[in-house]
Amino acid sequence: MPITFKSVNYTYQPGTPFEYQALHEISTRIEDGSFTALIGHTGSGKSTFLQHLNALIKPTSGTVVIDETQITSETSNKNLRPLRKKVGIVFQFPEKQLFADTVVKDIAFGPENFGATPDQATKLAQQMADLVGLPKTLLNRSPFELSGGQMRRVAIAGVLAMQPQVLVLDEPTAGLDPQGRREIMQLFLQLQKSQHFTVVLVTHQMEDVANYADHAIVMEHGRIVKEGHPREVFADVAWLHAKQLDVPASTEFAFEMEKQGFHFDQLPLTEDELADALATSYRAEGQLDE
Repeated sequence: MPITFKSVNYTYQPGTPFEYQALHEISTRIEDGSFTALIGHTGSGKSTFLQHLNALIKPTSGTVVIDETQITSETSNKNLRPLRKKVGIVFQFPEKQLFADTVVKDIAFGPENFGATPDQATKLAQQMADLVGLPKTLLNRSPFELSGGQMRRVAIAGVLAMQPQVLVLDEPTAGLDPQGRREIMQLFLQLQKSQHFTVVLVTHQMEDVANYADHAIVMEHGRIVKEGHPREVFADVAWLHAKQLDVPASTEFAFEMEKQGFHFDQLPLTEDELADALATSYRAEGQLDE
C-alpha cells in the first residue's frame, strides 16, 4: 500500500501563543512493500510524520494519500476507521500498552474491537502469536509474567492481529540488549517478506537502517533534507557529521580508513560489506591467500 505526502504542513495549536509548525512542505512517497527508515534528531518532525500515516492527526495543509484514501484538513474522522485498521503502529516500549489478564486476550482485543467474534479473534490471536515466535504454552499466562522480549512480542502480535498492510515501527528496539534488538529486527524483516507489509521504521540505530531499509528519509526541523537508498544517504559521511547524525559503524570505520589513503569503490554499509571490501583489496595486493 503506497503512501504519498503532497506539500504537507502541520501546525500544533494554531492561533494560540503555543503555535508551532512541526512539518514544512513535506513531499515524499513510500512505495508499496518498501522498508523505509526515518532518521533525524529529537524534534525533527519524525513523530508528527508518523501520526499522519494512520490519520491520528491530519495535515494543516496539503494532502496525504494512503492507498486510495486522500486525507486533508477537511477529511471527516468517521471515514478514517477502515484506514486505521490498515496501518498498524508499534510504539516505543509497546509492552507498556499490555493490559489483559492473558496473552491471548491481549492479542485478540484489537480484532474484537473491529468486529470479529470472540472465536475469530482468539483464532487470529493464536496465529499471530505463532507468527512472532510465542510458544503456545504462554497463551493463557499473564503477559506480565513474561520476559521483556516476550512481552514485546505479545504487543507486536496484537498489532499484527489487526492484519495491517502498513507496519509503522517507532523505535521498536528501545531498551533491548544487542541480541534482543537483532532478534526483533530479524522478526520484522521476516514479517515484511512473508506478509508483504510496507514497513516504516523510526530509529536512532543506523546499523538497522543499513541492514534492513531500502529507503531512508532524513528529517531536520520539520523538513526532509535528504532521502534515497541508505547507500546514497550514508555515502555523504561529512554531511551527516555536519548534521551531527551518526552513520553505521562499518561506514564510519571505512571513512576513517580513506583519510589514511585506503580506497573503497563505495563505502560499505555493513560489517559483511566491510570485510568483503578489505579482503578483496588485500588479495589484489597479494597480502591474503585465496
